[in-house]
Amino acid sequence: MSSAKMASKIARSGERRRLRNSSIKTRMKTALGGAEKLIEGGEAKAAQEEVVTAISNIDRAVSKEIIHRNRGARLKSRLARRLNQATPEKKGE
Repeated sequence: MSSAKMASKIARSGERRRLRNSSIKTRMKTALGGAEKLIEGGEAKAAQEEVVTAISNIDRAVSKEIIHRNRGARLKSRLARRLNQATPEKKGE
């Protein structure tokens, strides 16, 4: 590590960001896993509510620039596709 004062300040701020980002990423990944588990379990109503929560967490991570916006869009798209395949809509209603 450099002996410059600024380098140590940057390292400290980087550590603070890492800790903040990891908590948001963990929350996002937990919500994704919960939604996928409910989708696979066939619980349509609960899965739909969990998908909304997961999408909200993904959007929060994207807005704080913790994950790239394209990754956020990809995660949301895949999650919505899984939900739609698992719960086919009834035609005529």
